[in-house]
Amino acid sequence: MSNLTWQQFEHVDIRVGTIVEAIDFPEARNPAYLLIVDFGADIGTKKSSAQITEHYSKQDLVGRQVLGVVNFPPKQIGPIMSECLVTGFYDENGAVVLASVDSGIANGAKLG
Repeated sequence: MSNLTWQQFEHVDIRVGTIVEAIDFPEARNPAYLLIVDFGADIGTKKSSAQITEHYSKQDLVGRQVLGVVNFPPKQIGPIMSECLVTGFYDENGAVVLASVDSGIANGAKLG
């Protein structure tokens, strides 16, 4: 892995958002949900495909705050256009555990 400069890091826009909807995404190659995430008034809501079905039910996700990269270009994933990357970590079995904040913070707050 190569080092990255502070200037390069500043180009990655990571924001806090709240999942407002989690929908089954049966068209995905691997089990996934389609997430609708509210990133606040300045950014609005964005869609993301997330392969997180191993650790989370749809009911567990709604209302949960997550960290998302909001400045990637949209990416076609099956029939939907993913507009952000919800971040997480792989556990020892390769399943994703979401990255999140440990107390409520305003949607749209920027990691810096």
